[in-house]
Amino acid sequence: MTFADFKQQFPVIIDIPVAWGEMDAFQHVNNAVYARYFESARIAFMQAIGLNIDLSKAQKGDNPVGPILADSYCRFRRPVTYPDTLHVGCRISELQEYGFVMEYQAYSEKQQTIATIGHSRIVMLNYFTGEKAKLSPELTSAIEQLEKQRNT
Repeated sequence: MTFADFKQQFPVIIDIPVAWGEMDAFQHVNNAVYARYFESARIAFMQAIGLNIDLSKAQKGDNPVGPILADSYCRFRRPVTYPDTLHVGCRISELQEYGFVMEYQAYSEKQQTIATIGHSRIVMLNYFTGEKAKLSPELTSAIEQLEKQRNT
């Protein structure tokens, strides 16, 4: 897959330079680091759709509903080493009544291919009651609008 092909698949892509200290004793980026990479891409996506990710706003009563990470998966296809830059793409692959599934891919600039893939399930939660909350029509619309941008 070319980088141009990769860019067409994701409405949100962040660039992450690999740091020397992210490598482990096996001389490649440690598996735990990918959770941070995917988290950064997830937050960038949520900001792009205007999702409430600031718990302090929820506590003030502005909007008590926000996202919670329910599960996460990561598959390591190729080892990544310093120096490199990863382009981490994020998209929503499935809308659900109470949340959505996000998909991630990390494209290695040095290797010119996908090095790591993953996905996570996000559940919307009312921070005051602790109960699941349905996706609002406004949030669903914002997601659909952002997802359409990758196809234009």
